[in-house]
Amino acid sequence: MSIFIHHTQQKKRATATVFEDPISLALLHRIQQVAPSDANALIIGETGTGKELVARQIHALSQRAQGPFIAVNCGALTESLAESELFGHEKGAFTGAIQQRIGWFEAAHNGTLFLDEIGDLSLPMQVKLLRILQEREIIRVGSLKPIPINVRIIAATNVNLEQAVLEGKFRADLFYRLYVALLNIPKLADRRGDILPLAKFFVEKYQTNQHQTPIKISQLAHKKLIQHRWPGNIRELENTIQHAVLVSQHSIIEPDDISFSNLQKMYLKTSSQYYEDLEVSPNEIKNIQDAKSLLSSTFQNLFQSSPVLRDLNINELIEESFIRSAYEFCEYNQVNTAKLLGVTRNVIRTRLIKYGLL
Repeated sequence: MSIFIHHTQQKKRATATVFEDPISLALLHRIQQVAPSDANALIIGETGTGKELVARQIHALSQRAQGPFIAVNCGALTESLAESELFGHEKGAFTGAIQQRIGWFEAAHNGTLFLDEIGDLSLPMQVKLLRILQEREIIRVGSLKPIPINVRIIAATNVNLEQAVLEGKFRADLFYRLYVALLNIPKLADRRGDILPLAKFFVEKYQTNQHQTPIKISQLAHKKLIQHRWPGNIRELENTIQHAVLVSQHSIIEPDDISFSNLQKMYLKTSSQYYEDLEVSPNEIKNIQDAKSLLSSTFQNLFQSSPVLRDLNINELIEESFIRSAYEFCEYNQVNTAKLLGVTRNVIRTRLIKYGLL
């Protein structure tokens, strides 16, 4: 198991990325490939999957590790102050500019600038960012003097930038500038091998009294953690474990100590409306239901006739068979297989490598 831990002085807390699930190990390998270069990187992943942690690890493994790592949330930048925040300003450049101030680009000189939620950056600011990536220099607000900078850009987003380009919300030329090294972080539900190691890490983190008996997670609690969908990803898991540590008794976390938010119930409710939202015909719904019934009866017969399966990992067997069949159905096209199964191409490629199909 590989764990990357980072202690932030500003937040006074430790955070970690665990690489134990095969998908996560593939991501770690990708990070190790990308890190040594100075190429711009784009990290894609849902909220709470640890995009900033991955960016920090890229920085830590790069030749810029001794330089600064500056993280900026583009979604928090107002239109009126974004240019000043990023590029700095001169004294008297605008009302309230009582002194000279360097921006985040200058602060990250000889280091890494992490631009989180890059998809929220306005089109005018995208133009300015593109120019900086091309010219490698910035101009403070209220100045005419260009200032050379040496900064590696790592951007992150939880939105589909390709779709944003098609809709005219994100510049295509900037997209390709950032798309040099792509890292796709799967959601926690797709890398369940990381759930328990992460949970144990957070238990140790939030057990503040070191003189107490170390808190353990019961087997039933393990099962409850594994079965949860984790719509909030690692961030939700951390908060859940923190609560469980607070309410647990006798140094053991039991299922009743694990409380999930109403988002899980809302997610399930949304899933139950799936067929209505698809606008499929009654015949199509019947075909879907027939397929589900056929699968159910097949598995029932399989379980009854093959007691040896009880000693195997059923989930992995089913997943491998399912992906192999989908890959064959799509005539061994990874992109089409990913679309058919509703996952990313990186997920499919990782699984195909795991099963020896690549």
